[in-house]
Amino acid sequence: MIGIVDYNMGNLASVRNAFGLLGEETVVESDPANFSKYEKLILPGVGAFGDAMEHLDERDMSEALRKYAKSGNYMLGICLGMQLLFESSQEFGEHKGLGLVKGHVQAFDTKKFDHPLKVPHMGWNRMFTKEHALFNGLDDEHYLYFVHSFHAVCDEPSDTIGRTEYGYSFTSAVAHDNILGIQPHPEKSHKNGLQILKNFIEL
Repeated sequence: MIGIVDYNMGNLASVRNAFGLLGEETVVESDPANFSKYEKLILPGVGAFGDAMEHLDERDMSEALRKYAKSGNYMLGICLGMQLLFESSQEFGEHKGLGLVKGHVQAFDTKKFDHPLKVPHMGWNRMFTKEHALFNGLDDEHYLYFVHSFHAVCDEPSDTIGRTEYGYSFTSAVAHDNILGIQPHPEKSHKNGLQILKNFIEL
C-alpha cells in the first residue's frame, strides 16, 4: 500500500488517479501517526517552500517523515515535494527543509542563461538520466512535464540521478538510499510519467 501525504499543498487527486491507472491502490493520508503503515510514501506538493514546511510542521509531519526515511522504506518527492527533501531553500527568504538529501534549493540564475528564457520553467523538457530503477523502460528521450521557478542543488554529486537543461544544467531527479525525488510532474507526463510511477511501485 502506498500513502500520499496530505498536508494541504497541492492537487493530490491527479497523483492518486495516475496510480489508479496503473491499478495501484493508494491512500491520501493526513495523519502522521499512520505513515509507518505504508510500504511506500509519496510527498507531492505545489506552491511555496516556506508555506509547505509550515504546513508539515503544524501537522507534526516533518518529524514523522524523517522517522519514516530512517525505516528504509521508499519515499518519493514530486515537484515541491522533491525540493522539501533538501536541507534548505532560498525561496522568499531562508527556510529549513526536511534534510533528507544534502543540498539546497535556489532560484534559476537567469544571469547564467546564454539566451533569454522565461521563468518559471514550464512545459515539456528532456531529462538526462543515470541508470536507476526509477527510469526503467522510459522512452529514449525522456521528455517530462515541468512547472517550477526554483531548482535543487545537491552537495553530493552522486545523489543526482537526473539532469535537465534550461538555461543551464540543473538537478531534476535525486536518489539518496531510499529517498527519491523528481522535479517534473509524472502525473502530467503521460507515458513516461506513468512508467516512473510504475517503477516506483515495483521498487
